Amino acid sequence: MSRPRIVIVGAGFAGYRTARTLSRETRGRAHITLLNPTDYFLYLPLLPQVAAGVLEPRRVTVSLSDTLPNVRLVLGEADRIDLDGRTLHYTGPEGDEGTLAYDRLVLAAGSVNKLLPIPGVAEYAHGFRGLPEALYLRDHVTRQVELAAAADDPKACAARCTFVVVGAGYTGTEVAAHGQMFTDAQVRKHPLRQGMRPRWMLLDVAPRVLPEMDEKLSATADRVLRQRGVDVRMGTSVKEATPDGVVLTDGEFVETRTLVWCVGVRPDPLVESLGLPMEKGRLLVDPHLQVPGRPELFACGDVAAVPDLEKPGSYTPMTAQHAWRHGKVAAENVAASLGLGGARKPYRHRDLGFVVDLGGAKAAANPLGVPLSGVPAGAVTRGYHLAAMPGNRVRVAADWLLDAVLPRQAVQLGLVRSWSVPLDTSSPELARVPGGPERRQESARSGPGAAIAADTHDGGTGAGSSPGRAGEEEPAKGQPGSGATRNQHPPGSGTAQRRSEEELAKGRPGGGPTRHWPTDEPAKGPVGGGATKGHLGGEHAKGRSGGEPAKNQPGDESAEGQSGGEPARNQPGGEPARSQPGGEPARSQPGGEPARNQPGSTPQPPADQPPPGPDTAPGPVKRSDVPDDSAKGDS
Repeated sequence: MSRPRIVIVGAGFAGYRTARTLSRETRGRAHITLLNPTDYFLYLPLLPQVAAGVLEPRRVTVSLSDTLPNVRLVLGEADRIDLDGRTLHYTGPEGDEGTLAYDRLVLAAGSVNKLLPIPGVAEYAHGFRGLPEALYLRDHVTRQVELAAAADDPKACAARCTFVVVGAGYTGTEVAAHGQMFTDAQVRKHPLRQGMRPRWMLLDVAPRVLPEMDEKLSATADRVLRQRGVDVRMGTSVKEATPDGVVLTDGEFVETRTLVWCVGVRPDPLVESLGLPMEKGRLLVDPHLQVPGRPELFACGDVAAVPDLEKPGSYTPMTAQHAWRHGKVAAENVAASLGLGGARKPYRHRDLGFVVDLGGAKAAANPLGVPLSGVPAGAVTRGYHLAAMPGNRVRVAADWLLDAVLPRQAVQLGLVRSWSVPLDTSSPELARVPGGPERRQESARSGPGAAIAADTHDGGTGAGSSPGRAGEEEPAKGQPGSGATRNQHPPGSGTAQRRSEEELAKGRPGGGPTRHWPTDEPAKGPVGGGATKGHLGGEHAKGRSGGEPAKNQPGDESAEGQSGGEPARNQPGGEPARSQPGGEPARSQPGGEPARNQPGSTPQPPADQPPPGPDTAPGPVKRSDVPDDSAKGDS
């Protein structure tokens, strides 16, 4: 008799615990497949410490293949589920498509960023749901402090050293608390102008910080933040985001280059495509985590509306504590349904309390209902994290020890750029890369319009509630390994496209410099804006008149500072003829193209060629012409 096939979608708190428990329960008597975009489980509660330079990125990641014996790992993002055919269709990291057949399917895809219809937020804000976003924020904050220290203009210095965090839930509170400590330590090495210090603002429409927690713990967190100098403003949020700052709901305009979006989450849109009963965006399940009428389908974590047997009529909140426990119960019930385990069990829980790390020795915690603050809370918080982590405990403890005795390394690694981590993505665990597989558009899966449309209804959590953690962060689709849905942005759509186009436009002939924040680097080079050096793919040629634009770039992007340059090669529509008086169209190409090196021959992409998409980035400039004298000395 063949072994039953079990497929798990997502390796967040719920999915990882399901896979680990099933591996133990079945003991090789079932084929277990785990579909996830990354090869690691992310311990999301410690992500703010990665952004603040306390922990190295690999410390908060746990290898799936090393810690899940008898589980087959498939890298990919779920596209579509055929419930009647019991098959799941997915796309791999290199664009290859595949299909997984199953006898039991466990959906643990997690959650994604919650967007609100606020002008400019999708374009200028960044979320905090995955490792790429934490790495980007660390680089960006470091860069802003260094640029502010070198700025001659007091106004520019103040704007660069103002950091706005929206959402005073668990994530936003920890980001602001750790961020203030990080920047204060940095300015000791790079002093700002006299009388200036970094300013962190924490905004929320809620009446108090950490509204999900006990009022005593909320007051403790509020006191610690204000003592550190964080500008805490409750009952206030962002009305509009602009390239120069944010307009608050009270009418004040705050000049800043940093907007961190920690407002909340909503369930991954994958479950909406199933056409099954939903509750505020979550898939309705029974107390055994099974979908009614579908004995082969289970759901747990943020995508599941699980009845709370301790509070009849309500559902368990979207927290890591619940997701971790969901995974264990789901695995036991899946095994029982296949005759590989004991009897089915309903999901019941007991509140273990919450912990919030405020940086240093400060924290707020109520383990087993006992409120703590100060050093005791800090010890309990870190002890809880070490006990809850499924791996890397020694490495994490070693990093904490080193941070206590050595200064932090505030350096820019430049590994993640702003266009790689757009806010309106359904896969925050994956940073966009140049030349990646093209994403296909699917209805209501991603993009600012789809996300905002979903978030303006009842689905997801409200602004300012950033649902709690096991005392920590919710197991989110914004965490690497928590979801397995594709980030489906068609070429030329989405805000990341606009972001990348604005950054690329800095060197276009006739196009003035485009300000955009959070920026990756300050513009360099000639008047009119220059492409930055080292911008993931090289540097545009500078200062050349009549020069040649970068080749092989979508949209025929011209090189910086060039006028009437040569169109990019190898673009759909053919290569233009060279050195022909009057411009001879390229042969055998639909419509042809003008000749090269002719005055006024502005390169235009063919009608059937899409504009640059969100997965494209600037590439190196390849020169085939003979450099003129004006190009000498360029680096």
